[in-house]
Amino acid sequence: MAAPPFWYRQKTPAEQLLRLALTPVGWAYGATVRRKFDMYFPVPMEKPVICVGNLVAGGAGKTPVAVALADMLKEKGFNPHLLSRGYGGKEAGPLQVAPSRDTAYDVGDEALLLVEHAPTWVAVKRALGAQMAMESGADIVVMDDGFQNAVIYKDFSLVVIDGKVGFGNRAVFPAGPLREPLLFGLARADAFVIIGTDATGAAEFIKRHSPAPVLFAALEPDADNPDVRGKDIFAFAGIGRPAKFRETLEAAGANIAGWQSFPDHYPYDDDDLQDFLSQAALKGAPVITTAKDHVRVPASIRGKVAKFGVHLAWQDKDAVLPLIEQALAKRHA
Repeated sequence: MAAPPFWYRQKTPAEQLLRLALTPVGWAYGATVRRKFDMYFPVPMEKPVICVGNLVAGGAGKTPVAVALADMLKEKGFNPHLLSRGYGGKEAGPLQVAPSRDTAYDVGDEALLLVEHAPTWVAVKRALGAQMAMESGADIVVMDDGFQNAVIYKDFSLVVIDGKVGFGNRAVFPAGPLREPLLFGLARADAFVIIGTDATGAAEFIKRHSPAPVLFAALEPDADNPDVRGKDIFAFAGIGRPAKFRETLEAAGANIAGWQSFPDHYPYDDDDLQDFLSQAALKGAPVITTAKDHVRVPASIRGKVAKFGVHLAWQDKDAVLPLIEQALAKRHA
């Protein structure tokens, strides 16, 4: 589902009225989330669990953050395993992802990106997935998404915020983009990372309502991406906020001659892209998509589509690991 415009603006009376009409439903939704946390009392698992989550629906950049944390932990001698719900895939798990066997239709697109960096598990029941990872040698588990999961104990929760949109209109779904009441979520986070320019003042809002530290980072193009500077390209994306990918390409100097957006985690088939590929071929333009979309493109036509990946660049990388180490030290206090 594409995010309704009124989640991020109320410029017209109709948008304001729609938000007001849906606000009682948002209150009920938020109360349900709160009740979940009142019902469960998870205990620490055998090994620590780090959660990379967010407070709003849609793409905030959780997967690049989870990858960056796993890479950082490996550099420090840890053996991290990554854990995904496997959204968009049919496997309920717990299942260890095998790239030679599994496709995005089995385990979801995010899991296929995660497994390039560390052993990765998909599990609808996250606690079972974490337990399997630990039994298979993980000394720490990094969970991609799951901040609203009340069943699994989290030793450290890092909340990811898209700097461009922040918390939107600060209303709970469906009146706004929030997955839970804002102050309730802020109170449970151990740290925050704002990706990109903080255009909405999210950092200042957090500092008024939470003692947790606020980090900053950016998504930067991978070094091995195709050179798009000054070139006409055709591009498509089916992610939480497709416009972000278009902006990334334009910032890299591309001229978008053809563009198509799809719903998040869209399961492409040959017919979805054939016309688009044909139009690009007529103009002699390359077709480019995100790394997440690329693994969902059917193998029969994947060779005709190039991927343009991004990675996380911390503004202050040295500040990240000490926060995690402090959380881990509490396990032995």
